[in-house]
Amino acid sequence: MEQLVGTGVALVTPFTEDFSVDVNALEQIVEHNIQGGVDYLVVMGTTGESATLSKADKLLAMDVVVRTNAGRLPLVLGVGGNNTSAVAEELSTLDLSDFDAILSVSPYYNKPTQEGIYQHFKAIAKASPKPIILYNVPSRTGSNMLPETTLRLAHDVPNIIGIKEACGDMVQIDKIIKGKPEGFMVISGDDFTALPTVLAGGAGVISVLGQGLPSQFSKMINLGLEESVDEAYQIHHSLLPLMQLIFEEGNPAGIKSVFESLGLCRSTVRLPLVEATASLKTRIGTFLRALDTAHA
Repeated sequence: MEQLVGTGVALVTPFTEDFSVDVNALEQIVEHNIQGGVDYLVVMGTTGESATLSKADKLLAMDVVVRTNAGRLPLVLGVGGNNTSAVAEELSTLDLSDFDAILSVSPYYNKPTQEGIYQHFKAIAKASPKPIILYNVPSRTGSNMLPETTLRLAHDVPNIIGIKEACGDMVQIDKIIKGKPEGFMVISGDDFTALPTVLAGGAGVISVLGQGLPSQFSKMINLGLEESVDEAYQIHHSLLPLMQLIFEEGNPAGIKSVFESLGLCRSTVRLPLVEATASLKTRIGTFLRALDTAHA
């Protein structure tokens, strides 16, 4: 899956003032990322507020992205949950013809054992007509998929082709990179660890900030893949304050404020999330203007 090496972005779902899906804004965001040079698009991830979208909302957003993309970039679809049979059924019934791979989160809330996590992913990989990218995000799921479990799946299940690793722990990430089979992709799930993961031998990132600043983020990852360490870290350090700002009041409130500053969509999010405070919006806008001036 070489087409999934580099910079992927976890797309937001923009909303209108009445909280319905903003089709025009989503089209603009997709185009912004394609023109900005990202390598692939991820639809219906956590950043897309999939937890509060109806089935109709999800199908609409998927259709808008597919239609706007028009085959230009590879597409990854988020399909996950903590009911294994329901995830397997969804994967076997959805029309996945426009998507290259599935991103599936480790089961949350139930807090399964490592064996339970292994059996969950083995079952959904069997049901899926598309390759699976595992997604480990302990801060959201309440359990950490350990490197031993990831590597067991990587070696045992041919349809599992990589992991989006958002543990934030480079020791854990290094263990996976060291023990993985050839061709298995280790993808950073945190903007903060994106460059260190690539430099350690990872395949890239599925980024939140990258969709707001696709040119800069993609350049940083490409430089990392080329082992141009100093130049890559210059960009990393220039973007680090904004990485911190956009997660200060939760995701995707921060990245939607970036888009609002860029004039691409409203900062509206659905409850139980609330949009960023006026103070955070001001600081994000100030940083973006300074960054724009620096790159002028």
